[in-house]
Amino acid sequence: MTTVTTGTTTAKGSVGTAHTRVEGRDKVTGAARYAGEIPFAELAHGWLVLSTVARGRISSVQDASVLGMPGVLAVLHHRNAPPVETDYIGLLGVRPDPTAAVFQHDRVPHVGWPVALVVAETSEQAREAAEALVVHYEEEPHDVAFSGSRADAYPLDAHMPAVSEKGDLESELAASAVVLDAEYTTPEEHHSPMEPHAATAFWDGGRLEVVDSNQGTTWVAGELAKMFSLDPASVRVRSEHVGGGFGSKGLRAHQVAAVMAATILQRPVRVIMTRRQMFSLAGYRSPTTQRIRLGADADGRLRALEHHCLSLTSTVHEFIEPGAGVARAMYDADAHHTANRLVRLDVPTPTWMRAPGEAPGSFALESALDELAEKCGIDPIALRVRNEPERGPVSGLPFSSRNLLACFREGAHRFGWADRDPRPGLRREGRWLLGTGTAAASFPAGAAPSTAVVTAEADGSFTVRIAAADIGTGARTALTLVAADALEVTPDRVRVRIGDSDFGPAMIAGGSMGTRSWSWAVMTAAGELRERLALGTGVPPEGITVRSDTSAAIGALAQKERHAFGAQFAEVAVDVTTGEVRVRRMLGVFAAGRIVNPLTARNQFIGGMTWGISMALHEEAVRDQSSGGHVGADLAGYHVATHADVPLIEADWVDDPDPEDPVGIKGIGEIGIVGAAAAIANAVWHATGVRHRSLPIRPDRVLPGATGAPHA
Repeated sequence: MTTVTTGTTTAKGSVGTAHTRVEGRDKVTGAARYAGEIPFAELAHGWLVLSTVARGRISSVQDASVLGMPGVLAVLHHRNAPPVETDYIGLLGVRPDPTAAVFQHDRVPHVGWPVALVVAETSEQAREAAEALVVHYEEEPHDVAFSGSRADAYPLDAHMPAVSEKGDLESELAASAVVLDAEYTTPEEHHSPMEPHAATAFWDGGRLEVVDSNQGTTWVAGELAKMFSLDPASVRVRSEHVGGGFGSKGLRAHQVAAVMAATILQRPVRVIMTRRQMFSLAGYRSPTTQRIRLGADADGRLRALEHHCLSLTSTVHEFIEPGAGVARAMYDADAHHTANRLVRLDVPTPTWMRAPGEAPGSFALESALDELAEKCGIDPIALRVRNEPERGPVSGLPFSSRNLLACFREGAHRFGWADRDPRPGLRREGRWLLGTGTAAASFPAGAAPSTAVVTAEADGSFTVRIAAADIGTGARTALTLVAADALEVTPDRVRVRIGDSDFGPAMIAGGSMGTRSWSWAVMTAAGELRERLALGTGVPPEGITVRSDTSAAIGALAQKERHAFGAQFAEVAVDVTTGEVRVRRMLGVFAAGRIVNPLTARNQFIGGMTWGISMALHEEAVRDQSSGGHVGADLAGYHVATHADVPLIEADWVDDPDPEDPVGIKGIGEIGIVGAAAAIANAVWHATGVRHRSLPIRPDRVLPGATGAPHA
C-alpha cells in the first residue's frame, strides 16, 4: 500500500488495494435497477417479430387482425415506419450495421431479420399479438455454408491492415529444418450476457430520452442522433447498471424500434430482446478457419510464419474477426505473412466479442507453437523463450513493456511445470488420462479520448461524473479508487456517477480500454481541481467543478507497441470410456499494467479463463444449412460451462506498470480468455497423444483418439 502526503495529513493510497464494489450492496439486495425494470408512467411494450426465412422479400404483413387484439396500440413494419439515416460514419470510423435501421425496406437478408414491431399495453399482450402476426415472404435460395475453401473470400482492412508481408515465405519454409502446416477451426460463438438487451424510449419536452443497457451511452446517443437526424444535444441515453455485454451491447434493433414507437405513440415504449432473439440480433463471434505454416531451424528458431484467418459476415454489413492479428505482436520470423479474409453469407452480422481476433487467433497460433515444439523436441515454454521478439514483428516499433517471460517463469514455478514428462499419453488415474498444457496470451493496451467532470462539494466530498459503463467489470469501483488518490482523499469521500451521455464523450467499455481511458480523464480533472483548491479560496455552496478532455494527451501512445501479456496453464483429465474432458486446474499469470483493484481484477481474469474453458469444450452455435437458422438458439441448446465444469482457477500477475499512463494501467478485461482454449487443447494432446485442431473438443471428437483408435 502506498502513502500519499496531503498537506498536514497522510492518507493511505487506494489504488492497488482490494476494495469491494461500491454498488455491491445495491446489486445483491435488488436496489440496483436494470434497464428492463425501471418503472415509467403510461409505459407501452414492444415485441419484435423476426423473419422465418433466410433470404427473400416481404410480400405482405397482415396486421389488420392483430391491430384488433386486446391492448394492441400499433404494428410497425416497412410500409409505415419512419425513415432513418444510415449513410454516416459511426463509432471507430465505421458505418452502422443496417440491421439496426429497422423496417426500411422489404428485403430479408437472413433468418431473424426484424420485420415488425407489435406495441401493446402489456408485454404479454404484445407477445401474443406478435406471435399471431402473419408475414408472407417471397423466398429465395440462400447460402450459409462456411468453409476454408470458399473461392469468394476477400481481404478487408478494418482497424488493422488485412494483409502484412515481410520476407520470402516459400524460400524460408524450404530452408527450414522443421515445418508445420495445419488448419484450425473455431465455431460461431455467442455472448449470452445475463441481462438481455433492453431499452425504453420516450420524449421529454422535445428531447429524446433512452434508458438502455449498453457499453457506452455517448456511443448510443450519437448513433441515434445521426440515425434520426436529431441535434446531438437533444438526445440523452442513460445506462446506470449493465448485466454483462462482452461486446454485444452497442446500437441494436431494439433501441431504434423503441424510439420509432415512442415517436409515433408519444408515450414511453420498452423493447426487450428475448434470449432467442439475441442469437440473431445481438451479434456473435464469427466462425473461423485458420491456416498456419511455421518453419524453424532444428533448435526451434522461427524462419517462417504464416497465419491466415477466414471469417464470415452478413450481406448487409462487413465485420471481420481479425484472428491473424495476434501473430503480428507475438512472434517474429525472417518471413512473416498474415492475412484476414472475409466471406459474405446470408447470416446475421457478427460483432466484437471478448478478445475479438485474439481469442480464436490465439487458439490456432498457440496450438501451432505447441505442435512445433513437439516436432523440434523442445519444451513449449523454451520454444517461446527462444522466439521472444525485441520489437514489434510487423510494426518494428519498440514494446512499451513486454513481460511475457516473467509470466512464464512465475507460472511454471507455481504450476510445477518442471516436473512434467513431455511425452504424451503416459499419466493415468483409472479411466482418466492426464495431461498439462500451456499457451501465451496478449491483448493490445490502448486508450481513447474521454472527458470527465470532477466537483468539490461544499460538504467536503467529491463527485466524479463520466460517461463510463460498468458492465460487471468493477469499473465504478476502480474509478472511485483512482479519483480518491488523485484528490488525495479516502474513497468514502468520492461519489462516482456513470452511465449518462449528458456527462460528455467518453470511451466505451470495450477493447480493454475503458478503465484506462476513463482513469486518465479523471486523473487530469482531479489534478486541476486539486490545484484550484490549493489556492485556499474555499468551496462555495454550488461547489467547484473542473472538466477535462484527454484528446491531446493520448495521441502519443501510437509510437510504441502496447500490450498486456500472460501465460496460461491447464491440467486436464480425459475419460477413455466416454471421451469427456475435465479441466482439473488452471493458472494464469498476467503482465497487465498496474492493477487498480486486486479483488475485481482477479474476478476479471478468472472470468476470462472460465470462458476459455467454455470455448475449448462447450460453446458451438450450429447453423442448419436448409433453413439458414440456428439449431437450439437458446441456453438449452447452446452449451456454456457451468459450475460443475469449472475447477480450481488461480489468477495472478507480475509487476508491470505502464510508465506512460498516469495510473500505470494497461487494461485487463479481455486478456484472461486469450490463450486459455489453446492451453486446454494442448493439455488434451499431452493427455491422449491426439491433436485437436477444431473447437469445441467434444466427447464424440475425443473418443476415437482416447481409446487408441485413429482420430479423424
